[in-house]
Amino acid sequence: MAGPGESSESRWRIWVSAIRVRTLPAAVAPVLVGSALAWHDGAFQPAPAALCLGFALLIQVGTNFANDYFDYRKGADGPNRVGPRRVVAAGLVAPGVMKGAMAGVFAAAFLLGLGLLPWGGPPLLVIGVASVLCGLAYTGGPWPLGYHGLGDVFVFIFFGLVAVVTTHALQAGAVSAAAFAVAVPVGLLAANILVVNNYRDVEGDARAGKRTLVVRFGRDFAQAQYGCSLATALLIPAALAARWRQPGLLLPLLVTPWAWGQFRRLHPGAGAPALIALLGDTGKLLAIYALLLAAGLMLA
Repeated sequence: MAGPGESSESRWRIWVSAIRVRTLPAAVAPVLVGSALAWHDGAFQPAPAALCLGFALLIQVGTNFANDYFDYRKGADGPNRVGPRRVVAAGLVAPGVMKGAMAGVFAAAFLLGLGLLPWGGPPLLVIGVASVLCGLAYTGGPWPLGYHGLGDVFVFIFFGLVAVVTTHALQAGAVSAAAFAVAVPVGLLAANILVVNNYRDVEGDARAGKRTLVVRFGRDFAQAQYGCSLATALLIPAALAARWRQPGLLLPLLVTPWAWGQFRRLHPGAGAPALIALLGDTGKLLAIYALLLAAGLMLA
């Protein structure tokens, strides 16, 4: 039987919906690329790589739970929502239950992150605490990042630069410029998932006072941001392949036709179903891109 605030729908299906599987490539991709670079450097270590993956996934899920809970509390997710359902707003999970789940997932992420201390030492505590706090502050707290147009920056930094560079450094024993170079496209493509999400929700976000970049600057800006991120993500491996004389790094360019098709699908005439499909495809593009970039690094 369902508990208070929950429907008779399978609890398993409800919580899978709350996890938002389409967003998980944003957690997997940076760890994959960072580990592939460590492999390239002859420094790959499976234990810290696995711990980084688990930590990244838990931070992503915790952020999604926090978004579900805080957007409901702030009125951003209401009956007129056009995107995928949010389980708290839909009455499928009680707010208190989601708040507890959010806290539990973030606590699990922090505890798992402690397992990385033998490789990274006390500085990792700063990264771990910052990751949890920013996951909460994305839509919660007195000055939520997502409500002030900083959600894209959060995703780029934590699911791009921090995740790739830290994953590589923990295995290689040092921070490298190469890690930052391959982290940039991963972060940009991860942020594109948020661009599509906010593009779809622009009217509801504006009503709720959620000042995302799409709300602030309009759909034309969002389309340009999406396209520039795609272009940059394709140009960087080409530049690295030329600079390092490693043709294997050209593998990510195989997604170019798909990327162009996705860019053309993001336009004012696209309805909610089309944008929901594009959201999933944007996550898939990130996953395939990361696989190809990782393969290129390992073959180089």
